Amino acid sequence: MDKAALLKDLTPLPNGYSGSIRIVHALSRVAGNTAILSYDMDETETIFGQELTARYHATDTWIYRDGRWQLIAGQVLRYYEDPAPGKVDPAKFAEYVGTYELAPGVEMIVFAEEGRLYTQRTGRARALLLPEATGIFFRKGVEGRVLFRTAQNGAVDSLIDRRNNEDVVWKRIK
Repeated sequence: MDKAALLKDLTPLPNGYSGSIRIVHALSRVAGNTAILSYDMDETETIFGQELTARYHATDTWIYRDGRWQLIAGQVLRYYEDPAPGKVDPAKFAEYVGTYELAPGVEMIVFAEEGRLYTQRTGRARALLLPEATGIFFRKGVEGRVLFRTAQNGAVDSLIDRRNNEDVVWKRIK
């Protein structure tokens, strides 16, 4: 996108919306006629009184040519944030407890302990599943979700490890 396209794309926020972006943790490196600027952006957006926040990391590459600095490349990535934990009935965990298989010899055990739900693959540490909603869980600091799928008979028949909207399906074997 060149400057003309960027300016054409800019529009004011709709009525009821407001926001700000604050640049923090800026670092720069200059080597010859090239400069790299790396920084975080803390965004606050208010939508009809509801406040939302997001954090981004950006890297801009500048080159000095024709007597001026020109931006030649940029990249912005959003930092992952865990969702807010939801409330679920721990008594429901009994429906999810069992052994799930990805392939022969590749198993994951789901178990409940002290009102919490965990998974543990063979040879790995256990992982706490935090509830987002009934049947939908996440692991702290890990993108994706763990879902429990129910068969037509009403019993949980598989665990789905959803990553970037792609599913790895573990079939329940016990």
